[in-house]
Amino acid sequence: MMNKFFFLLVFVFLNLTISQKIYGAEQFNFDVTEVEILEDGNLFKGLKRGTVTTNDGVIINADQFEYNKLLNILKANGNVEMIDSFKDYKIYSQAVTYLKNKEIIFSKGESKALLNEIIISGDTFTYNKKENIFNVKKNVKIIDQIEDIIIFSENITYNQNKESIFSKGKTNSIIQSKYNFKSSDVNYLRNKMELSSNNKTEIKDDNGSFYNLSKFNYQINKKKLKGEDIVVTTNYNLPKSDKYYFKNGIFDFKNKEFFAKDTKIVLHSNLFAEDRKNNPRISGVSSLSNNGVTTIKKGVFTSCNNDDDSCPSWAISASEIKHDKNKQQLIYKDAILKIYNLPVLYFPKFFHPDPTVDRQSGFLRPQINSSNILGDSIYLPYYHVISDNKDITFKPTIFDSSMQMFQNEYRQENKNSSFISDFSLTRGYQSSSSNKKNSISHLFAKFEVDLNFNNFNRSDLFMSLQKVSNDTYLKVFDTNLLESEMKPSDQNNLTSELKLLLDHETYNLTAGMQAFENLGLGNSDRFQYILPYYDYSKNFNLDLVGGALNFNSSGSNNLNDTNNLRTRVINDLEYHGKDLISNSGFVSNFNVYLKNLGTLGKNDNEYKSSPQLELMNIYEFISDLPLSKQTDSYTNTLTPKIAFRFNPSDMKNYSDTSRSVTVDNIFSINRLGLSDSYEKGKSLTIGLDFKKEKLDDINKYFEFKLASNFRDKEENFIPTTSSLNKKNSNLFGSAKSVLSENISIDYNYSIDNNFDKFVYNSINTQLNYNNFETSFNFVEENGDTGDENFLENTTSYNYDDKNFFSFKTRRNRKLNLTEFYNLVYEYKNDCLVAGIKYNKTYYSDRDLKPKEDLFFSITLFPLTKYEHNVDVPTLEGAFN
Repeated sequence: MMNKFFFLLVFVFLNLTISQKIYGAEQFNFDVTEVEILEDGNLFKGLKRGTVTTNDGVIINADQFEYNKLLNILKANGNVEMIDSFKDYKIYSQAVTYLKNKEIIFSKGESKALLNEIIISGDTFTYNKKENIFNVKKNVKIIDQIEDIIIFSENITYNQNKESIFSKGKTNSIIQSKYNFKSSDVNYLRNKMELSSNNKTEIKDDNGSFYNLSKFNYQINKKKLKGEDIVVTTNYNLPKSDKYYFKNGIFDFKNKEFFAKDTKIVLHSNLFAEDRKNNPRISGVSSLSNNGVTTIKKGVFTSCNNDDDSCPSWAISASEIKHDKNKQQLIYKDAILKIYNLPVLYFPKFFHPDPTVDRQSGFLRPQINSSNILGDSIYLPYYHVISDNKDITFKPTIFDSSMQMFQNEYRQENKNSSFISDFSLTRGYQSSSSNKKNSISHLFAKFEVDLNFNNFNRSDLFMSLQKVSNDTYLKVFDTNLLESEMKPSDQNNLTSELKLLLDHETYNLTAGMQAFENLGLGNSDRFQYILPYYDYSKNFNLDLVGGALNFNSSGSNNLNDTNNLRTRVINDLEYHGKDLISNSGFVSNFNVYLKNLGTLGKNDNEYKSSPQLELMNIYEFISDLPLSKQTDSYTNTLTPKIAFRFNPSDMKNYSDTSRSVTVDNIFSINRLGLSDSYEKGKSLTIGLDFKKEKLDDINKYFEFKLASNFRDKEENFIPTTSSLNKKNSNLFGSAKSVLSENISIDYNYSIDNNFDKFVYNSINTQLNYNNFETSFNFVEENGDTGDENFLENTTSYNYDDKNFFSFKTRRNRKLNLTEFYNLVYEYKNDCLVAGIKYNKTYYSDRDLKPKEDLFFSITLFPLTKYEHNVDVPTLEGAFN
């Protein structure tokens, strides 16, 4: 009992002695569950969990401790929590080393420090307690909870006394959950609320804008950014993205304002047209943006792509350019239009829509025109948005004479329909054949609606109207003077109609009414009305018996020449037999065609005034024998063909009707193009096709065809121009060669049945070599086939990708007269098109007279277009 008490006293004495020494010399106080003393008392280990405190307010909780008395170094391991009650910070880590003599604390492993409102996490901590500086490395994250700032880096130093944070290397900063900064070597002065770096930086704001800077300073509370060598990209990674370039600038994120020097704004490249390459941009010595309006001082605007900024194809320089994003306009003050730096026009003030605009009321591209008939004019279109689905364009044209043209185009788009109309009134027009001035006009309109009928793939109603008040209106007001997508493609004919289209899985139906006006005819004979008409078709599949059965029914009520009326209903039933292939390779087919014709006429030579019903039919047997031979480079195909037709019924008299038959259509059942008759009598058509085709390129081949028709007797009702009315028709042939990439020849001909002369020749030759291309088209008709003889040439040469030459002429060999010359030079790039055209014509048409003129045009895309015609009477006869 005495021994146990003795040992207990010794143990307590020794512990008290050690504790006193540690407290006195190193100022560490230990409160641990289990201790181990080694190396003659110089190494102290605290096992299991415990607490160590210091006299200066440091508390360390850990699973294990190791204290080196000689070095005065404390190591704590396992769930370490270090608290400085005086400086109010906490450090959490798995391992902490405290150099007491130097007052430096290290941590290893995933660590975190709570410093008032600052949270720092990272893999390695170094804390200088004397200078109150933290250095954290690897996977560093600093969170400023009060200011809502997060900083990521691999090396960050935090000086608590100066309230400054400095990073080394790549650094990301998220400011107030709105602005993302990517930079390196960043300073965060918390006392001044400034973030800065002298290195390249990327910033993305909450509006989708992206900033690139060579250096920056950001005042966090004021939300002001200062930087140098700045590139700002709007709508980053989205369509319609623009770029702003600045030498230096100040940006107010809060008020969406900026001030910058040496400004260049590059707008998105496809804003004017999807199919054009352009580079619209504005540059100036300085810029200021406030409330959505950017003002560029001493600015220059151009849309030219890849041109030298010092000398673009065209540019507008101004003392001030305002880009108003609210109104979506570009507004110029003291503007000068320059073409290749040559001043052309001066405007004290003008504006045009912002190129980014999709739909906005405002003036569109003006155009200056010149006509040898109408004189000089200026075209000033104004676009007005009525509503989301309605708009109108006012298109006034003012001439140098007393004439004015007021044109309007109205558009409306509904859910299932669309409507567009173009109408104009021209006042003060004076025809060259009259001394009296009058007013002329036009009206073009089109309406389409999807009827959405059930069980139909398509059910559309279409209506159109074309009307002009002067017969030569479309020729006088040509494409350059009549800007309209509704303008008829044929200057001599107008078409108005109402049409219903029904597309069903088993049939198709088209029905409607049409009115045609031939502007070249007299007033009494110019109109043709088809009121109404229909066309119905249905196909039947005859898998059980083989072949196919097609039914078509059409009808019309046709009024011509004032009082000539034709009413007819045509029902066609066609049976196409299945191909039969014999053992020897013949491919044969038997077809039957039945036609039921109902007619009624008034003042008509063909149709009687009482209803007539006719039943017609024709039988056809076709056979051919494809023969093929293949060599190393080519496939040769020889195909003899034969077709026998028999029509036991009669046909209408079409002997005086002009019809052209070639080797390409002679085997067609309706080779005469007649809808109410079949070709009368019995006929035998024979032909031969030969084709030599390259194995590696099917577009390179030589093709030769021959065909002729034979009858048992002449048929006087068949068109004589076709020669099919004779017992032995002409010999039809063609030859086509495209074996070379540089030259192709297409020759069609017809030899009379005595084989002693060519009654038809058509030769089309195309030659391509590098940038040079020329084509010759020669047509000659003799005898019954016609009476035409002309030679036409079209030649073009592309000197380079910007300079183009073309020439076109046509000579009537029958009259020994050149009909016209067109010689064109054109310079073209992405934003400028300039052309010179010499044109000479020999025909006259009421207000239009034979002319010889020089035509000059220039288009500054997308600003304006200028065109001018110069009469050149001195050149008359120069090319005769």
